[in-house]
Amino acid sequence: MTSVRRAGRGQLRGLLFTGSALLALLMPGPVRASSDGDLMRLLDQRNCPRCKLQDADLVHADLRDADLRGAKLQRANLGQARLDGASLQGADLSFTSLQGASLQGADLRGARLEGTDLRQSDLSGAQIDPGGLARSYWQDARGVGPAVLSYPELHNAGVTAALEGRHPQAEQLFSEAIRLQPEAAISWVARGLSRTEQGKTELAAQDLSYAAVLYGQAGEEAQAKQLTEVAAALMKPRKKADQGSGMGGQMLSGAAGFAQALAPLAMKFLLPLAF
Repeated sequence: MTSVRRAGRGQLRGLLFTGSALLALLMPGPVRASSDGDLMRLLDQRNCPRCKLQDADLVHADLRDADLRGAKLQRANLGQARLDGASLQGADLSFTSLQGASLQGADLRGARLEGTDLRQSDLSGAQIDPGGLARSYWQDARGVGPAVLSYPELHNAGVTAALEGRHPQAEQLFSEAIRLQPEAAISWVARGLSRTEQGKTELAAQDLSYAAVLYGQAGEEAQAKQLTEVAAALMKPRKKADQGSGMGGQMLSGAAGFAQALAPLAMKFLLPLAF
């Protein structure tokens, strides 16, 4: 039973594009900036809109309130840099490292953030387009709220939290994902799983029952039947010793191969929205 649960979680890991390996390949070591004159101008004046700063080494740079509108910063290393209040509207930050950087109050509207490393950064008060972080790496970043996250970002963050055993946080993230796309059956399933791990069997059963309705409406009769059976099993009276964390996962793992079925269902739903 335990091995089945582990297999199911292993498949789920394949869903989440954390990008750690890819990021390591795409992030080169520091090299010279495309324009030494632009680099000196930025460091001297902090006023460098549309500057060419590709591959620049700006680790720990103090760029508070800098004007970098439309700047080309692809692959630059801005790790631990101070960019509080900086204007980065329309800047190209593709595959740029901003890990651990402070971006409090920065303006990132219209910025290209594909593959951008924002892990452990501080984005408190930053202006970001809705869904603007969809192709970036923002795990453990501060100041990232539901208002700027898209559906796949919220769902995938919930998957990460669940796999790390942070089930209350996973439940909250799946709830936010459901708020954005209430027709997304896989997020109802995922929230149901996170709730079973917390012993919230009645709420979990409600989530899984509703997911069954959604799958049924989509013509996925086999999945709908499995979910209905699991929801009914969760509501059966159980011994007190069986209540609590892990109980729901044990029941789900034995329900007609449900754990194995979850990964391909999620993959089918999420891949068109992902990278």
